[in-house]
Amino acid sequence: MPRKLRVEEEGGLYHVINRGNYRQPVFSSVGAAQAFETALQQVVAKFGWRLHAYVLMTNHYHLALETPKPNLVDGMHWLQSTFATRFNRFRSERGHLFQGRYQALPIENAAALARVVDYIHLNPVRAGIVPVEQLGGFRWSSLRRFLKGDRWSGLVGDLVMPVWSLKDDVKGWTTYESRLRELAADAEEQQRQGFDQMCSGWAIGTAGWRAALAKQLSHKELVGISRQEARGVREDQWQAALVTRLAGLGRKPADLATLKPREAVAEWRLDLAVELRHIGAPYAWIAAQAGFPNPLSLKVLLHRRRR
Repeated sequence: MPRKLRVEEEGGLYHVINRGNYRQPVFSSVGAAQAFETALQQVVAKFGWRLHAYVLMTNHYHLALETPKPNLVDGMHWLQSTFATRFNRFRSERGHLFQGRYQALPIENAAALARVVDYIHLNPVRAGIVPVEQLGGFRWSSLRRFLKGDRWSGLVGDLVMPVWSLKDDVKGWTTYESRLRELAADAEEQQRQGFDQMCSGWAIGTAGWRAALAKQLSHKELVGISRQEARGVREDQWQAALVTRLAGLGRKPADLATLKPREAVAEWRLDLAVELRHIGAPYAWIAAQAGFPNPLSLKVLLHRRRR
């Protein structure tokens, strides 16, 4: 099982996901779901987390977390091991409960977090577990607690509610639920908000922010993590290098318009391609980003240039 990329920092925001081992049901009983909620409440208090949203599905969970201290790894280890111990003791079973390491996608800011919170709260409807009319009554979701005013310490809405120009109180959350029901019926808006990318890639935010974060991780050896995550980090690192090199050449992204057939290639464009190849960017990626007709023609041009 590939390891997952970990980015720990003070005030970090994360979308955390994990599934039952072999996708087996974990929260199919009331007792199991209650036990996880109890452990979740305890870990938030123990590690000083701020929990912005959560939902427990049949075989997986979603959390929107904020870590004032860089303790995501220690806290998640405590949460999953504590719950697994209690679960197995109750069932008189042994073995791993979850499918290896959890996934934790860094989130850029409050605006991106708000979209993640929408995604988490809509999960029961999108999965067909409850109709949209019963969304606010789904038992194993933070939305129900927000609506009832039954939240525990550390379960917060003060960061995301201002994004929607709402107050973090029962009235505000009631308005939020109405908005969420409208979103449930709007597939185009869900796509615009990036719902299809909430559990994929390696980070949730704008391309510029991901590139900057990837640049910070350039010293980190990307060994042992999933291919998808490693590729995502590297592509954003290449993108950061592309922007930096363009600025150094006195150029703008608009200058990378696609070359026309038989058009002479400027030296600065070839210099850019050489720099990107030097940091490991593949020909196909460079050709697509730098406007070359295709990877093969780029390879030939660089080969001629070296000669």
